Amino acid sequence: MTEKLDLKKELKHLYRPSAKKAETVDVPMMSFLMIDGEGNPNTSPDYQAAVEALYGTAYTLKFACKKQLGRDFTVMPLQGLWWGISMHGGVLLEADKDQFEWTMMIMQPDFVTDEMVTAAVEEVDLKKGLPALANLRFEPFAEGLAVQIMHIGPYDAEGPTIERLQSYAEAQGYWLRGKHHEIYLSDPRRAAPEKLKTILRHPVEKMT
Repeated sequence: MTEKLDLKKELKHLYRPSAKKAETVDVPMMSFLMIDGEGNPNTSPDYQAAVEALYGTAYTLKFACKKQLGRDFTVMPLQGLWWGISMHGGVLLEADKDQFEWTMMIMQPDFVTDEMVTAAVEEVDLKKGLPALANLRFEPFAEGLAVQIMHIGPYDAEGPTIERLQSYAEAQGYWLRGKHHEIYLSDPRRAAPEKLKTILRHPVEKMT
């Protein structure tokens, strides 16, 4: 029986933060399937198309790895980098969702190769013909020093949790840098809004 790799468990310090208090983590370089876009994730067809293409490719890679390499793994949760022209302290304001810019992404195990991704994209394209596949890329992402906290509840209610994260960063002597990062541990189609679990993360650097 093939042992299934679950990177959420292997990297539990990055995927099981407390909801009670923020923490500092050092995020290593990892490889991701990525698609860039812009607009409100609740209404943008491009956002939905990106998510469909990412999951389609991720699951195709999972089955390919099991068949070709004899290695199985749990598909990692969807993640998003968020930024835009309407920022407050490095964090986007909820009222300006139409101006959001984003990179949606799914992390891959280190045994997934460029060639495997190319083959997976071609297979998904042949089966489903998803236009967003043309914008999919596979590349490393190194976030480095960051602060994070678990948010439990609706996405639209993240504001107070983000403020707690910012306050923690400042108290530790950090500036926020880079892009606001969210990791979606719950499926919004199945979980009640008040039970959604989302890791909120933001890269930081020491104040000088």
